[in-house]
Amino acid sequence: MLLLTKNRVFVLWWLILCSGLAQAQETNNGKWIWYPGDFAIWLHTQTSGLRQERGQPYPPFWRVDAPYGLVRFQKVYDIKSPTAIKVFAEGNFQIRVDQQIISDFDPMNIRLPAGKHQLRILVENHGALPALLVRGDRVFTDETWQVTNQNQRFEKAEAGQFADPESPPSHFSLHYTPMDYRVLEQDDRRLLLDFEKETYGKVILERLQGRGNLHVYYGETKQEALAEKLAETYDRVAVREGAPQTDTLAARAFRYVYIVADRDVPLPSVKALYEFLPVENRGGFSCSDTLLNRIYDVSLYTLHLNTRAFLIDGIKRDHWIWSGDAYQSYLMNFYTFFDEAVNKRTIYALRGHDPVETHINTILDYSFYWLIGIYDHYLYTGDTSFVKQVYPRMKTLLQFCLERRNTEGFVEGLRGDWVFIDWAEMDKKGAISFEQLLLAKSLEATAYCAGLAGDEEAAAAYRETAVSLKKKIEAVFWDERKHAFVHTRENGRLSTDVTRYANLFAVLFDYVSPEKKQQIKEHVILNDSVQAITTPYMKFYELAALCEIGEKAAAVNYVRDYWGGMLEAGATTFWETFDPNEQGKERYAMYGRPFGKSLCHAWGANPVYLFGKYLLGVRPLSPGYKTYEITPSLGGLDWIDGKVPTPSGSIGVFMDRQNVRVNPGTGRGTLKLQSRKMPKVDTGNAVVKSLGNNWYAIQLEPSVAEYTVRYWSNEK
Repeated sequence: MLLLTKNRVFVLWWLILCSGLAQAQETNNGKWIWYPGDFAIWLHTQTSGLRQERGQPYPPFWRVDAPYGLVRFQKVYDIKSPTAIKVFAEGNFQIRVDQQIISDFDPMNIRLPAGKHQLRILVENHGALPALLVRGDRVFTDETWQVTNQNQRFEKAEAGQFADPESPPSHFSLHYTPMDYRVLEQDDRRLLLDFEKETYGKVILERLQGRGNLHVYYGETKQEALAEKLAETYDRVAVREGAPQTDTLAARAFRYVYIVADRDVPLPSVKALYEFLPVENRGGFSCSDTLLNRIYDVSLYTLHLNTRAFLIDGIKRDHWIWSGDAYQSYLMNFYTFFDEAVNKRTIYALRGHDPVETHINTILDYSFYWLIGIYDHYLYTGDTSFVKQVYPRMKTLLQFCLERRNTEGFVEGLRGDWVFIDWAEMDKKGAISFEQLLLAKSLEATAYCAGLAGDEEAAAAYRETAVSLKKKIEAVFWDERKHAFVHTRENGRLSTDVTRYANLFAVLFDYVSPEKKQQIKEHVILNDSVQAITTPYMKFYELAALCEIGEKAAAVNYVRDYWGGMLEAGATTFWETFDPNEQGKERYAMYGRPFGKSLCHAWGANPVYLFGKYLLGVRPLSPGYKTYEITPSLGGLDWIDGKVPTPSGSIGVFMDRQNVRVNPGTGRGTLKLQSRKMPKVDTGNAVVKSLGNNWYAIQLEPSVAEYTVRYWSNEK
């Protein structure tokens, strides 16, 4: 065995087999592989501690796993003639062919013998990520290799975009580009910079000299930066006598940067670099309302800032992956960037390794969002391989949840659990109807994935449990007098309180009859006497439910008022919470701190999802958009125009009060329209089918570049 070490990232090469030397054939085949999920888990160890609170580190309060340090990769190959390979690895390693250890080799010049043989490479790396790259003409690393963490259970290896020997997975990095700013205030010791909108990046201090300290305060608002040590984040730079130096500070969130120098430290020259994940916006939306267009653009920018190595909650304060926040970001991603890799990294990082000892993020509902999110990822992408890889972790998490049910079969928050739901004041004791609905949906999601993974016995058991649970939820929590689900049941006693949460999700999950949906619409969703939802987090679901019950114009009006209110208050990105009644300093306070509120929060980007799914009306009906539906709606607007990304391209939609134009995707689509009389299609031999109640369906063929449909609008 050959051992080579360089810092904590090891780049090692191996192997010769068979007698005689041969020059290895140059080839670009092969990509870096690793234990499934461990690249994301390793990357999470590098980013989970980025949170800083007033000069001090603030690590997560849940378990952060590390990648397995000892991993065995293996492949059975069968070739008719000898072949040449090159091998690269991150870590110490051992090579075996057919159980024989290879002890003398040239890693750049390896010949494998003809025939059927098993190639094993054991990689050990406790400082980073054990990873392997084999390049060759006929034998090379890809997802068909098997991998084990030495527990004798084998899985298919995971791979990503890494294929360069000089850029292994541990070299993953975000991208940078220079940023401009305006100088707002300056004297001999103070400098206030305005970057003109919320951003994230690194401040670079050049020509540092003198002796003393330089204090750098970051603010999402001018008030926060000028508050100095009351700001959520700041840095202190020690300057020592000698030749002028340059210091690149850690990446921070800010709009304003306030630099204060000690008496003997001249102000430096300042530059800044924007830090970002290079994702392409493949979606788009515009309409007849310029305010909504601005809301869409700011929402997209908010989402982009929080789409980093992972889908994080906010760039200033936490910088953590929260499962509830991430679930919404998965869906927003599918209507904008359609970056599958960042979704998968986030899913793996949240889950970590077995055993399951607490809920994800310690939050009861967040375990359920994690399970449901995997099904949604499959629906949009059709990525069966990912589901099969992650399914064993779904199974153990769901089993953990099921073991914590009470005697009635309902989940409750137990000791150590955080029952979140939303920030609003509410009773969170006992069995909450909202949590039971999430459990039922989690059972259905896991059952579907179990079927894809070939675990039919578990799939059947989960489906049966879901059916039983849904019946019990309706029997126990539905109140005929209130025409709604009541909130909670504790010690066998049912509350009389009605909240929006369970009722919204019953509509979104399609768990109730049309008659009960109508009752929920009248007595809960459109009932102002029921406690209002005020956070963008739960507004994500309330606005979706409004659209599902035919109230798209009401949803659009709310976006115009609520998100428009943030813009009127000076927002350049959308906030964690917003109360139009708050003024001045109280707008920025949260968690008992004057600037604790995040003014760039992922769940604030909700409109990019709402406009794509419910105005452009595009949604997959089967995995990977093999079949899909387009049900566009003006929502009270004069026209809408945009596109929605899919795994194989984008679907374009335009609608005004007379015409609809569609650029279909590669799957089989159905355009659904409401029209006072039968629509007319000017393309090909498209068939228009009546669905009743003035609804019509038009089948879309991928071979047609564009459909134009004349219809007669019902909207005023």
